[in-house]
Amino acid sequence: MADEPENGEEIEESVVEEEAVESEQVPEAAEGAAPEGQASEGEGTSEAEGTDQAGQAGDEAPAADAPESGSDAPAKGEEKSAKAKDLPPGADLEPISLEPEVELDAEEKARQEAEAEEKAAKEAELTRDEVEEEEPIAAVSSATLPKDARIQATGKRKRSVARVVILPGKGTITVNGRDFEEYFPRARHRTIVSSPLVATGFDGKVEVRVLVQGGGISGQAGAARHGIARGLTEAVPELRQELKKRGFLTRDSRAKERRKAGLKKARKRPQFSKR
Repeated sequence: MADEPENGEEIEESVVEEEAVESEQVPEAAEGAAPEGQASEGEGTSEAEGTDQAGQAGDEAPAADAPESGSDAPAKGEEKSAKAKDLPPGADLEPISLEPEVELDAEEKARQEAEAEEKAAKEAELTRDEVEEEEPIAAVSSATLPKDARIQATGKRKRSVARVVILPGKGTITVNGRDFEEYFPRARHRTIVSSPLVATGFDGKVEVRVLVQGGGISGQAGAARHGIARGLTEAVPELRQELKKRGFLTRDSRAKERRKAGLKKARKRPQFSKR
């Protein structure tokens, strides 16, 4: 019986202690709830800030895209310039189309030869005009040969030798018994042969007979001119100075150079082989 009061006191003390513990836990719970509210407020503010940042990012996205789209053009230009540097010069040019060579038939060749002869004839006419423009030699502007005159002379050019006979006549020229124009079909050669007569004024006043041998057609024309000029100086000695000045009396010593031993021609050498 004596232990009952003590147990009651112990029960009271335990109840008091429990109330004290609960009272202490209530403020702690209040203090713990305050940070949770602050956290919820912080979460709300962070969400608001996140939405604001998202809106700003959405506004800045087009602005960021604009410079990228604008920067594409310089990048492409740089790529083109780099490719252009890699290409060799003239790679962008169109290739030249070459026409294939076509073999000409006989008619086409004849036509081209005729055109070349016409061109040579025009050049000869121009040279003839130049000769005519020169003032004729005054000493023989009206000179004529005696009726019984017969002048012989010899002219040379390259390997050709021409023996010329000048007689009073009406301007006919025969070469090896053939007509002058027939023997020299090219106008350039005819101009060369008749140039001393035109320069001295005897053109159309004398008859010229030429016997020429050796050489080619060009050398024979030069030899005939040399012989005619020499014959005119014998007929009229006053012509010597003027004919000499114009180069008609000068023996042209130019000739084909002889072939040398070890060479193919006068100067042409065989191909050199180092090994």
